[in-house]
Amino acid sequence: MKSFRPGRLLYFFFQGMVILAPIVITVWAVVSLFNLIDDILPNLLHVLVPDLVKLNPQGYPEKIPGLGFLVVVVIVLLVGYISSSFIVSKLVELFDAVLEKTPGVKIIYTTVKDFLEAFAGNKKKFNKPVLVSIESPDVWRLGFITQTDVAEFGLKEHVAVYVPHSYAFSGITYLVKQDRIKNVDAVSSADAMKFIVSGGVTDVSEHEGKHDGRKM
Repeated sequence: MKSFRPGRLLYFFFQGMVILAPIVITVWAVVSLFNLIDDILPNLLHVLVPDLVKLNPQGYPEKIPGLGFLVVVVIVLLVGYISSSFIVSKLVELFDAVLEKTPGVKIIYTTVKDFLEAFAGNKKKFNKPVLVSIESPDVWRLGFITQTDVAEFGLKEHVAVYVPHSYAFSGITYLVKQDRIKNVDAVSSADAMKFIVSGGVTDVSEHEGKHDGRKM
């Protein structure tokens, strides 16, 4: 049996980390999200009709695994389906107007609404990857145009560019002149976001090859 040097063992350890960490983190995130959604129904029923829901020995509402998640998914699909009807759309608009005019509440509501619509709604914002020059004409940041007109801030011929941070759920919004940005048409918005979040580790050309059906 061959003896392993400490450096070799360390190499195998990091190789194992590279393989296992993405799998474990992905599974953990999916399971955590599933449990979070699955807990909504029993907790809500316990608040509304406490006599209907029994508590387990730990003091938490008992639940049928997966039932709460299924109910939430069905409700979301149902709301999305009926939202296209005239009456429901008017009720949604009325409720939307009330929340947007309620002091305090409107800040949370409009922020969450705009954020979700920017990714999945009718007002998608993170679909225009661009290069933006901020500090130096030879240094470029990768970001997304979120507003093409910011004249309300007293800045003409400027656009709003959101630059996400790497390995973080945050970013910075810059208002820059249009001549300080370059369009990135060869890279999809999804690959651009992966490239930014990964700190430039993601190989964009590899993803493009997969999308185009070319062998790399």
